[in-house]
Amino acid sequence: MVTKFKTTIAALAASTILATSAFAGELVINTDTSDPAPKAAFEQLIADFEAANPDITVKWNLFDHEGYKTSIRNFLTADAPDLANWYAGNRMLPYVNAGLFEDVSDVWEDNGLNDSLASAAGSMTIDGKKWGVPYTYYQWGVYYRKDIFEANNIEVPTNWDEFKAAGATLTAAGVTPITIGTKYLWTAGGVFDYLNLRTNGYDFHMALTKGEVEWTDPRVVETMNNWKQLIDAGFFLENHTSYSWQEALAPMVAGDAAMYVMGNFAVAPLREAGLTDDQLGFFQFPVINPDVPLAEEAPTDTLHIPANATNKEDAKKFLAFLASAEAQTKINEVLGQLPINKDSTVGDDKFLQAGYTMLSTTDGGIAQFFDRDAPAEMAKIGMEGFQEFMVKPDRLDAILARLEKTRLRVYK
Repeated sequence: MVTKFKTTIAALAASTILATSAFAGELVINTDTSDPAPKAAFEQLIADFEAANPDITVKWNLFDHEGYKTSIRNFLTADAPDLANWYAGNRMLPYVNAGLFEDVSDVWEDNGLNDSLASAAGSMTIDGKKWGVPYTYYQWGVYYRKDIFEANNIEVPTNWDEFKAAGATLTAAGVTPITIGTKYLWTAGGVFDYLNLRTNGYDFHMALTKGEVEWTDPRVVETMNNWKQLIDAGFFLENHTSYSWQEALAPMVAGDAAMYVMGNFAVAPLREAGLTDDQLGFFQFPVINPDVPLAEEAPTDTLHIPANATNKEDAKKFLAFLASAEAQTKINEVLGQLPINKDSTVGDDKFLQAGYTMLSTTDGGIAQFFDRDAPAEMAKIGMEGFQEFMVKPDRLDAILARLEKTRLRVYK
């Protein structure tokens, strides 16, 4: 369709690629932001940019999610747009290594982004250079039943010993400390990520997901042994392999479980199920190694200039516009997520406020989530191993050996 302002939106099927060649004054943007909220957010963003830059017309090619994943490498190589959305961290690494994304360190330097977008700077940096601009993320952490904690005189734990003690108190009261559904594996990946980030730190975690560290490394074993402490103490919901992440919300709603290591998207269904904000709280995953800076899990959406783009000058203007506090405030109001610019404003929702404070002040780095940071095959086999470990922790050596075998094959 063609909107009533200057932007053309072309809906692309999975097998379709539009010609994206730009002419002077035209800026071509490819995105997969086809869900209602992201689509509305980009419509507003583009309209605002065009209003501020009347000499530039935006042509917006809108893909469905699956079509985008299968098309992006082709259009980056053959007929590149001027901008394309993607994801931070190791998810952008293949395109950086292939020379398909443009170094935009100058955009960061010229617009003070190393300060205003500092929380996500690490996840946008490869080989000391910046390869795109982040515009939204959302926090992970521990969502918990405040009323259950209060009834059992449990303070919010800030370190490993307090966390394990809280679990012991809950177990003694007949409450499962942590609900989880690992039927679709990725929830176990989130638990692993936090345990590894807290045990070994962001740089080690990124090196592991990039295939630079052996899975049999003693530091990985230490992470798994920390996990085993929780498993042996009965921290996790029984029969969790039978439940999706949504189904695992039910024990928390019923008061049979007290915590969930999860992303902020869990808040809406918990509220819809009847939990009030007086009952529901959030805290940062506790410290395990006090010498390790606190890194967080916050999947981050990004915009990039393809190396083969035609109109890089206007593309850089768009990136600078997208990075501004005002633009990030507006786009995230629509998305219901968090702006990265530290000078943006966040709505009154207490969980968004908590996430924004936590992510804006972190000094340990921002991880993207295991199935974004690791290649697809490594992520799949890794998360299968995590699920198996949660059920049969005595198989640790065999699981890590299998993951190491996978690493040697996937990253060669």
